[in-house]
Amino acid sequence: MRSFFVLSAGLCAAAAAVSLQVGDACDNPVKRVEWRTLGTENQKQYIEAVLCLKTKPSGLGLNTTRYDDFPYVHTKLDKTIHTVAMFLPWHRLFVQVYEDALADCGYTGPMAYWDWTLDTADPTKAPVWDTVTGFGGNGDPAIDPLKDSSSKKCVIDGPLKGIQPAYQMGGYAPHCLARNFNSGIAFPGNMLADSYTQKVVAEINALDDYPAFRYRLEGGPHGAIHSAVGGDMSPATSPNDPIFFLHHAQVDRLWTLWQQEKPAVRNTQFGGPKTRANTTQATLEDVMPYLNLVPDIKVAEVMTTQNARFCYTY
Repeated sequence: MRSFFVLSAGLCAAAAAVSLQVGDACDNPVKRVEWRTLGTENQKQYIEAVLCLKTKPSGLGLNTTRYDDFPYVHTKLDKTIHTVAMFLPWHRLFVQVYEDALADCGYTGPMAYWDWTLDTADPTKAPVWDTVTGFGGNGDPAIDPLKDSSSKKCVIDGPLKGIQPAYQMGGYAPHCLARNFNSGIAFPGNMLADSYTQKVVAEINALDDYPAFRYRLEGGPHGAIHSAVGGDMSPATSPNDPIFFLHHAQVDRLWTLWQQEKPAVRNTQFGGPKTRANTTQATLEDVMPYLNLVPDIKVAEVMTTQNARFCYTY
């Protein structure tokens, strides 16, 4: 597994490593796998690496941990990376940086994704919520969000019980990891399952241009999962919940599969609004910011997963 995107204060060294890799061939891509097929040992090691991130110093020079670097950056860039063209390529690299951070914490398996289309019959029973081979389940059932909206539904089981993410939307605010499974009107309800069925995904996959594909994927299944899991997954600090990265690996998987249907066209097909103001069209030459998590990078450099920068497949 490559490690040239490991978070560190030595950004010059990281940039040099990147420059040496660009243009090299991807000879032996790693295959990312669905969480339930990862295997018990890899699942355990993955979770241990997530917890390890909470013991590592920030790579950004913050007084928090490497775990917290991800929600910090994601929140600071919220309006730059959502509901715009760069949503998919920006998050593609963001997930890869996280995978490299897990490797720095001893994880040797492949990055995993959560294929939520397999769980729409009852999303509350998805394997990712298992208390032993997953990330624990819903927040505290004793908290009724309809009666007590001020209290957090803290995760009370599984390996993340007691973990303290450092940031909320207002800034530094250590708190329990919270989840609030919901359908918008019921708790947990069907967790908006109708928004991310295999039928819905097939309809999105049938779209033939990038702007339409990105718009439907981001505003449909992607947004529905964030809302349905609730708690820390709802605001821009959603990387507080490690489920974020399995979710976004799935989003990246769907984009990758869409690209692979017509690679000659779709590996360079990009466009749509550059900003939320929607007055400027995005291009492959646009530079994506990462606030020193890794060096900023052009969209063109992350448009495929089969190169030296990424070198993975699904």
